[in-house]
Amino acid sequence: MSIDHDRLFKELIQTFFEEFILLFFPTMHEHIDFRHLSFLSGELFTDVTAGEKYRVDLLVETKLKGEDGLVIVHIENQSYVQPSFRERMFIYFSRLFEKYRKNIVPIAVFSYDTIHDEPSTFTLQFPFGNVLDFRFFTMELRKRNWRNYIRNDNPIAAALLSKMGYTENERVGLKKQFLRMLVRMELDEAKQRLLFGFFETYVKLSDEEEQQLRSEVNEMETKEKEQVLELIISYEQKALEKGRKQGIKYLVQTMARKGMSVKDIANVTDLAEEEVRQLLEQ
Repeated sequence: MSIDHDRLFKELIQTFFEEFILLFFPTMHEHIDFRHLSFLSGELFTDVTAGEKYRVDLLVETKLKGEDGLVIVHIENQSYVQPSFRERMFIYFSRLFEKYRKNIVPIAVFSYDTIHDEPSTFTLQFPFGNVLDFRFFTMELRKRNWRNYIRNDNPIAAALLSKMGYTENERVGLKKQFLRMLVRMELDEAKQRLLFGFFETYVKLSDEEEQQLRSEVNEMETKEKEQVLELIISYEQKALEKGRKQGIKYLVQTMARKGMSVKDIANVTDLAEEEVRQLLEQ
């Protein structure tokens, strides 16, 4: 099943917008007044030349400290290498400015798995002079060393360890440090689940790696070891429960396709008839 990278990044950054700016753009963070935040609906643009449609990932309306006017922060996640991307950033910028007539802060997050030198400008120039010099802020995650962020109790740092620069033999250590960060931050269950789901989407350990992880966690100090193990067990149980529910749903829907009535399905599965109806409606 394909991964909806844009949706995952949008949900993550929208939930932890200030933490994202603080981690990667600290100078920008000093100027933004985070008491004034409004998330705008994503704009849909059509590239007539290429015949493709693109939706802007994340638009945030905010203010700068000491200023009355509003500004819009546009964050675009790019999960694959695209030679025309900087041109697309300019088109987004120009159309957003045309619609909102506000200052736009464009940010591109490059989250693909290869290291690629991405330009942060789009220029139009002639031998007799420049017409355009458009610049945008960039963040190339794969160029960031994950070990530089494990002491930073920032939820964005924890989730994005999974997209930073690491080697295959560092995967176990990567997840161990991610779990330690989760334990230290003491987030509510919904935010913790968001971070865990994001991380696991991009770093899924094999059974052998999971055993190695358990072994390394058991060597940690007692209190931290207990907290991390509790976290691991909790999410293993949730994964098993999710798998069980999906299995029951599949079984119920298969029986229904074979012509069995709701009552007969309930008798076979020991589910209430109302539960069967709900599963069939899904």
